[in-house]
Amino acid sequence: MTVSTARLSSATHRLISTRFPPVGIFDTVASADDLAALFELEGWTSDRLSVEVGKLDLLPRSEWVTGVPGASVIMAAYCYPNPDGGRFTSPDLGAWYCALELETAIAETVHHHTQRLLKAGMLNACIQMRQLVAQVDGVFHDIRGQQTARPELYDPNEYATSQAFAGKMRAAGSNGIAYDSVRQAGGQCLVVFRPTLLPAAIQGDHFEYRWEGSPEPTITKLTN
Repeated sequence: MTVSTARLSSATHRLISTRFPPVGIFDTVASADDLAALFELEGWTSDRLSVEVGKLDLLPRSEWVTGVPGASVIMAAYCYPNPDGGRFTSPDLGAWYCALELETAIAETVHHHTQRLLKAGMLNACIQMRQLVAQVDGVFHDIRGQQTARPELYDPNEYATSQAFAGKMRAAGSNGIAYDSVRQAGGQCLVVFRPTLLPAAIQGDHFEYRWEGSPEPTITKLTN
């Protein structure tokens, strides 16, 4: 089946745990060449650099984002993939998952955190999250509106087929995939395969997700 494309020019929303530091090595160097020089100086086996850059070697240097607001959180999305992969990413290389609406980004992250807590048997927890707003402007493969036609890509629990589908798209040079949210009816999501399509990630509001024995957490906005 041919996959259509669509141009998206929009603000997007991503929520990450506040435990991640807001500034890192990618924010403090001016260019990919400067970063490569740092690697040569300290060595790729440096414990500090290994922790900082993760799987950076799997990304072409032309795709490294440095010296812009949020550069480190952008690169972390690619360099530190989920060990189980995501809907459209394998465990080998991550991507920037985001939503076109803040409410959808919240619904998506609440679902995944709840599943982890259920698996750990601890539905009494509090997680603070911060919003990252990134403007995108590019052409993406578009499977929105195809939940009935391509249910295998929208399976709520099983990602093997969607990962294989996305792997082929990514290898062929796709910028990413626009898709319908599985966790919020009517919501729209986007996975961006190329870091350089994200010119910056600006910090927005902070939120608290609090579970008190129920899989439905209380969500509190912490910023004015």
